[in-house]
Amino acid sequence: MSDFDLLVRSEQDIGIADGNIVALGKDLSGSAKSELDARELTIFPGVIDAHVHFNEPGRTDWEGFASGSRAAAAGGTTTVFDMPLNAHPPTTNRENFELKRAAAEASSLVDFGLWGGLVPGNLPHLEALRDCGVVGLKAFMCNSGIGDFAQVDEKMLRAGMERAAELGLLVAVHAESEEMTSALTGAARAAGKKGVRDYLNSRPIAAELEAIRHAIDIAAETGCRLHIVHVSCGSGVALVADARARGIDVTCETCPHYLVLTEQNMEQLGAVAKCAPPLRSSDEQRQLRGQLRDLTTIGSDHSPAPPEMKQSDDFFDVWGGISGCQHLLPLLINVDVPVNEIRRLTSGDVASRFRVRAKGTLAMGTDADFTLIDLKAPELIRAESLHYRHKQSPYIGRTLRARVLRTFLRGQLIYEDGKFADGPMGKLVRPDSL
Repeated sequence: MSDFDLLVRSEQDIGIADGNIVALGKDLSGSAKSELDARELTIFPGVIDAHVHFNEPGRTDWEGFASGSRAAAAGGTTTVFDMPLNAHPPTTNRENFELKRAAAEASSLVDFGLWGGLVPGNLPHLEALRDCGVVGLKAFMCNSGIGDFAQVDEKMLRAGMERAAELGLLVAVHAESEEMTSALTGAARAAGKKGVRDYLNSRPIAAELEAIRHAIDIAAETGCRLHIVHVSCGSGVALVADARARGIDVTCETCPHYLVLTEQNMEQLGAVAKCAPPLRSSDEQRQLRGQLRDLTTIGSDHSPAPPEMKQSDDFFDVWGGISGCQHLLPLLINVDVPVNEIRRLTSGDVASRFRVRAKGTLAMGTDADFTLIDLKAPELIRAESLHYRHKQSPYIGRTLRARVLRTFLRGQLIYEDGKFADGPMGKLVRPDSL
């Protein structure tokens, strides 16, 4: 009998058996069915990307778990949390949850958690979603851009957060003021404006800050655990940090595109770089990079769509979403985020916030999820090297200074040098408290 299924030799050796880490230490002794020399590489815990849109069921032609999970694995991600939109039907009740779970189990190469939706009319379904094992509830404080996932007004958000607090559920919000963004958008369109700069002007930082403040106030009133997704500016992070210092249970996420790209890139690249909140100025980006310590998670907000949805003379009409889950880790390395901060923001603190103790760290008893990265191997991002269903990305043509070489899920090799393990291997991840 072997002591280990896999023994990874590194600065600290890792012994793996039955999908778990069972030994850690310098120069581990014991026999192994397989041994891997990773002493020249850097080991990261498998990334937990808590913000992806794989759009299945119903809109698999936009992405799907098969292609999306493989792209994630190629980037060092071993667990994704899939948002309730833009699947059709959205994940707003037990029946729709089970449809998405079945789709993921049939196709996903990586483990997956599922977000539930908080939308008008689904308060009676929140307990069932909790029992199904959702990682949290997602709500839009502005127009979501998709017809079957309605935004919540103040009354509905408060009622939803009150119920979520009773159920022990975390609520994540897309924080932009609907009143402000709709008024600015309406005025621009009425004046015949339809360019990139017009879109940028319609979604100012002030709209984001107003919504963040409002969500924090409701969280304070209701005692709800709150997570602000895709914060685009340092001042937004500062609001969250201040609230947390006052004892409010609130955290926030940013995304690689806010740390890598600016509004100038959006003007140059066009629709492939459109997102909401939009990209910000280089000054705002510097402030955001300076406040990484106050962030809890970095997620890709991978939100693909067919190419035809990215084509219009009116920039307000093109689909807003950036494809980016494949390069989350290398992009962060490229902008000099310290390695330990990357581990915290993409793995350790993500697992803690979402209460999935088996994930996120290379520790005894946890799932053996990890990725091996060569910090000295540059990679040119080419369209043909993308594993998305649609070969679109604002990063095409960029050379990254680090390359993901291998990714392991529960001790099994799922990605190596552009090749993937056969068949679905992903399992549903539920918060530990459920």
